[in-house]
Amino acid sequence: MAKSVNKVILVGNVGQDPEVKYTASGVPVAKVSLATNQRFRDRSEQWQDRTEWHSIVAWQRLAEIVGEYVHKGSKLYVEGKLQTSTWEDKQTGERKYRTEIVAREILLLSSRGNGQEDRQITAGEESTPDPAPTPVDDDIPF
Repeated sequence: MAKSVNKVILVGNVGQDPEVKYTASGVPVAKVSLATNQRFRDRSEQWQDRTEWHSIVAWQRLAEIVGEYVHKGSKLYVEGKLQTSTWEDKQTGERKYRTEIVAREILLLSSRGNGQEDRQITAGEESTPDPAPTPVDDDIPF
């Protein structure tokens, strides 16, 4: 079977404060809406903006950190995967679908106004970005 890739990278602004809940077994889950914007020229050559809203879900420690540090208006870098859920509506019997981005890593890009650097959050751990990128060896054949 051929390899496949399910990876999403978004940079946008949070639309409302995250909602953090706990599953019956005590696992934290955070949900947050993220807006991305696209600027384009319409047929009359006028600039238009289109906003796309994305549902982001974070689990376990990442969810707790999102609940603590992310707020409405925060600018985020989100890396994760697409996941679609299906269920049957109990009232109508209609099949429903929801596609969400399950976050693996989040980087807080908003300035917090206290001189701190941006904070990187990875599923299962909390870390800060390296102060300088590692140089790449030009002899690597790719």
